[in-house]
Amino acid sequence: MSTLQPTVNAVAHLAAPKAPAAPAVSAKTWVAVIGATLGAFMAVLNIQIVNASLADIQGAIGAGIDDGGWISTSYLVAEIVVIPLSGWLAQVFSIRIYLLTNAVLFLVLSAACALAQDLSQMIVLRAVQGFTGGVLIPMAFTLIITLLPRAKQPVGLALFALSATFAPAIGPTIGGYLTENFGWEYIFYVNLIPGAVMVGMLWYALDAKPMKLALLREGDWAGIVTMAIGLSALQTVLEEGNKDDWLGSPFIVKLSVIAAVALTAFLIIELAVKKPLLNLRLLGRRNFGFGMLANFLLGIALYGSVFILPQYLSRIQGYNSEQIGMVLAWTGLPQLLLIPLVPRLMQKFDARIIIGVGFVLFAASNFMNIHMTNDYAADQLLWPNVVRAVGQALVMAPLSAVATAGIEAGNAGSASGLFNMMRNLGGAVGIALLQTVLTKREQYHSNVLMQSVSVFEQAIRTRLEQLTQYFVNHGILDRADAAHRAYVAIGHTVQKQAYIFAFSDTFYLLGVALIVALAAVLFLKKPGQTSAGGAH
Repeated sequence: MSTLQPTVNAVAHLAAPKAPAAPAVSAKTWVAVIGATLGAFMAVLNIQIVNASLADIQGAIGAGIDDGGWISTSYLVAEIVVIPLSGWLAQVFSIRIYLLTNAVLFLVLSAACALAQDLSQMIVLRAVQGFTGGVLIPMAFTLIITLLPRAKQPVGLALFALSATFAPAIGPTIGGYLTENFGWEYIFYVNLIPGAVMVGMLWYALDAKPMKLALLREGDWAGIVTMAIGLSALQTVLEEGNKDDWLGSPFIVKLSVIAAVALTAFLIIELAVKKPLLNLRLLGRRNFGFGMLANFLLGIALYGSVFILPQYLSRIQGYNSEQIGMVLAWTGLPQLLLIPLVPRLMQKFDARIIIGVGFVLFAASNFMNIHMTNDYAADQLLWPNVVRAVGQALVMAPLSAVATAGIEAGNAGSASGLFNMMRNLGGAVGIALLQTVLTKREQYHSNVLMQSVSVFEQAIRTRLEQLTQYFVNHGILDRADAAHRAYVAIGHTVQKQAYIFAFSDTFYLLGVALIVALAAVLFLKKPGQTSAGGAH
């Protein structure tokens, strides 16, 4: 028996079916995926570049600070509306025609924005650009999860992560450099060369397919209209609410009611119709539902930190756009090195562990900034920014892979629209929340500090006398005027300190949001444990 056993084993080994090899991916498919992700990268980058240079644009076209905010708001409103629409519109017009048309229009509108003469022109052009740029983000995601086999999707999602996390981090750096050295117009012209490469890649790689215009008659028009109205109103409320004192503004109150009514109607319609615009039942799948929650919270922290750091460096440290960009570069450059390694990590480790480590590091980077002082500047922010970069690099691709595992091709458009919309919506909520927290906490800390600043304190009296003498020595002949200036100077010092405390509080809030995201990750199942249809 023992002499026959090796032969038996050999025969059994030959008879056993081999594990199917991962299907090969053609070079043409990779060109399509890379071209699409380049488009998504440019669309996300464009938002951050413009935000970094908004003050220069406002001055050039004669816009006030309040009105100038609509340059960003108009783009973001259009973008968040078109993201969930893109899956359906790509079916109607075909992916090739839809994606190429919007890619070309995005470039044309970039050049047009650079030539805008006044605020009204800029707002209209930015809104239309938002509709075209918003298409590039979900379509890249859709191509990755439909064209690539499961084994290759982590590579595609790592490329997509460059647009989702690296682009927001590096945007202020590029925007600040271009504005300071060449002029604000170049933040729009910078899209043209990589954009031409993107269009060429998509033209070559995407297969021509017939349009299905008949789908327009079957469209979920009630869902489309209620979603467009609801998301437009909600995004505007989030962008403009803090500036207009939230519910103290009749305009914000009306928009809030419109958003609540329209979005409630949208949810009811989507769950009732046979062919919904978005398949909201995907949210009932465990991994997709909890992945969406984690992605929403990631959006809060991702876009919130890109918003709050430049605010701090500008207000407290007096940095210009280029200096701010150099500080934020350390949240971007490490990602460029790490993100390409993430697919290999996903082969060796459970993707949920990688996501968890990423969220822990991202949260830690924010908690490192909760004890800021007057001297807390570029050197002190270096290590928190590097830790944040590592955390962000580890989160995006694995989270996308786990959340969309098992999503059928027919649901890819809905999954992509929902996943990307939720991250952008998280960003809008995060920025609105941080603006409000910053205002309220500055007021709170000012009140607390002012209680300890009393003329009955010897240290305060001494400081007032020193400042008064300083102003007298520098040309203020009236001692009463010099004394008044001394009081004002102490008030400014108190307010600056209150702002530093308030900024510390905002970083604490971002850290807490990421801890909640980490809790959501704990409920994710290992993708292999879900059924092929992803029903669990």
